Amino acid sequence: MTPETALEEISRGLQMALTLGGPALVAVLVVGVAVGVLQAATQINEPTIPFVVKVVGLVVVMAATGHFLLGRLVAFTADLFHRIPHLIG
Repeated sequence: MTPETALEEISRGLQMALTLGGPALVAVLVVGVAVGVLQAATQINEPTIPFVVKVVGLVVVMAATGHFLLGRLVAFTADLFHRIPHLIG
C-alpha cells in the first residue's frame, strides 16, 4: 500500500464519519442554542431542561435519518471489503 492510497482511505473514512455524525451534531447544536437563548430570556437555570430537549432532538433526527445513514455505512463497508485485495496487493 502506497502512502497516497493510505491517505485516500483515511480521507474516505473521515468523510464517512462526518457524514454519519453531522446530522446528529448539527441537531444537538441547534437545539442547544435555541434552549440556551430561551433559558436566558426566561431566566430559568434548570440544567436538566437542555439535556432532555437535546436527547429528544437527537432521537428525532436519528429516527428521521437513521435509515439513510445506515445505508451509507453499509455501502461504505461493502465497498471497503471489495477494495481490500487492491489495497493489499
